[in-house]
Amino acid sequence: MNTGNQYELRDPPIDGITQVCFNPRVRELLLVSSWDRSVRLYNVETNELLQKFDTDAAVLCCCFGEDNVIYFGGLDHRVISIDLNTQQRTKIGSHKLPVTSICYSPLTRKVYTGSWDKTLRVWNPKTQIQEFRIDLNQKVYSMDISGNKLAVAMSSSKTNIYDIGDMSKPWQERETTLRYMLKCIRLMPNGQGYACSSIEGRVAIEYFDMSNEIQDKKYAFKSHRSTIQDTEVVYPVNTLSFHPRYGTFASGGSDAVINIWDGVHRKRLKHITGYPDEIASLAFNNDGSLLAIASSYTFDEGSRDHAPDTIYIRRIMDSDVAPRIVT
Repeated sequence: MNTGNQYELRDPPIDGITQVCFNPRVRELLLVSSWDRSVRLYNVETNELLQKFDTDAAVLCCCFGEDNVIYFGGLDHRVISIDLNTQQRTKIGSHKLPVTSICYSPLTRKVYTGSWDKTLRVWNPKTQIQEFRIDLNQKVYSMDISGNKLAVAMSSSKTNIYDIGDMSKPWQERETTLRYMLKCIRLMPNGQGYACSSIEGRVAIEYFDMSNEIQDKKYAFKSHRSTIQDTEVVYPVNTLSFHPRYGTFASGGSDAVINIWDGVHRKRLKHITGYPDEIASLAFNNDGSLLAIASSYTFDEGSRDHAPDTIYIRRIMDSDVAPRIVT
């Protein structure tokens, strides 16, 4: 899969890749968490593994903070920070069950975590104090933060949206049109709504404005499906990532396919195949010029032979992601 506009990263994880995320301020720095009990930091331009941090348990989520600090959580229930300058590790806090999602907000300088223990928690990383604990009564499967909004995807197809300036109650409580387990939620760069995906091979587009005119624009569509011997096979849509400039988005599925969509005009812009295994995680970098792709079996079919875990970096052209408006 090395081509003129795509290449493999050296020294990838050796077990399932759980998340890839770019530094929101430095275009070439990529953070990767994995079931191999590691967090890895890459310079994707030089194709170099800069730092590798081994942990005691599988790492399910990771994110960048500020001041050269990273955060992660996983199967050991703990929320950990690492100062990349000094290598110092700090336990910020812990959940009662594995930590599935983690986000950092530069507006509040707080860390937000979700867990299978059915809680959402807000931490002050400087003091290691838990500032909020929100009982959701639903497992947290995915979270995203953008501006002053925090989106939380939970079991029973429920989503909560929070204004991070007031975490005392959800800003909106929503139930998506997706009928099966949610896999990923991502906020639109323009702040108008979000997309979420599920194991049923569908993606839903939702808008915050509750006026009838805007709510009429929300919809769900089928994706990541194929026909094999006259039978439709449905694949989980494991991951989504919005392009920061154009607001189009990429989806990755267990069919080992990436699609790029114009959600506003309901069009598929690009269909990318040829990856060795399922697409577990995707992330555009801060200027939208690069797409990180984790090709990694997610064990949604149980134990089976699978390709080695691989991370690809794809150079993105405007023609890949720009909306095509036909007049």
